[in-house]
Amino acid sequence: MKIIGVVGLGNMGRGMALSLQRGGFTVLGYDPSPAAARTLAEAGIGIRTSVAALAKEVDALVLSLPTSQVVEAVVNGADGIAANGRRGLLVIDTSTADPASTRKLAAQLDEAGIALIDAPVSGGPKGALNGALTMVLGGSAEDVARAEPVLAAMSAKRVHIGDVGAGHVTKLINNLMCASHLLIAGEAMRLAEAAGVSPARVLEGVNAGSGRSGVTQTNYPTWILNDAFDSGFTMKLMRKDVRLAMNLAEATGTLATAPFSAQAGRLWAASAESVADDEDFNRIVQFIEGRKA
Repeated sequence: MKIIGVVGLGNMGRGMALSLQRGGFTVLGYDPSPAAARTLAEAGIGIRTSVAALAKEVDALVLSLPTSQVVEAVVNGADGIAANGRRGLLVIDTSTADPASTRKLAAQLDEAGIALIDAPVSGGPKGALNGALTMVLGGSAEDVARAEPVLAAMSAKRVHIGDVGAGHVTKLINNLMCASHLLIAGEAMRLAEAAGVSPARVLEGVNAGSGRSGVTQTNYPTWILNDAFDSGFTMKLMRKDVRLAMNLAEATGTLATAPFSAQAGRLWAASAESVADDEDFNRIVQFIEGRKA
């Protein structure tokens, strides 16, 4: 693994490409946005004009894309990976995507002699830039081991969950839990205010007790209490992830026995009426159904 390609040079892909470059790899990239490509070119990343060109040159190809539909187009298009990648290529999909789509794509790529692992990430743009992401991995033990030097350059922690698709299942569950924690934390802090107690002080107490979560320990002090709301992850993206989690629950027959998850899914969908897609996802703590923001 010497030459690594990155498809998608946005907030996350840009940081991952630069982390790979610091890790000693030759890094090539592609993005349909000329501005995104130009920024990376100025940093010494070799820019290619198509996915096909990347797939023909690299040992591994990292995907950092917004939806399964985009991943499918990048894999199956005439200019895509399946038609142009050389045998032995390893595809590392860091997107948060539909596990069923991931498994289907992995089977299609396998017929072309190309391996795929799903490696969705947590840690945001800062983690991507610093090589400090957390990854949950789906794929064969052999493919994950082959990818390890590449993954290590981008992440601080990696957990191999299981076969292809297991990483994306885990990521959807993680994001559903985070989305739910944000909803209950928002309600709890409004309760604290109504009871005449400082939310910041209440959080100190919660974080010393059993009610704490990543939301109370990280999201609130980093992006919410200070009104920063600049995590780099949008309402649109979290709504997509929650929707995928709801689809997974429905497909597996578990939604009927998951009333709290179903309510979280409904509230996140309803928030689109008053919290814009481009707002930071932590804004959900201010959402009250039926009230305009």
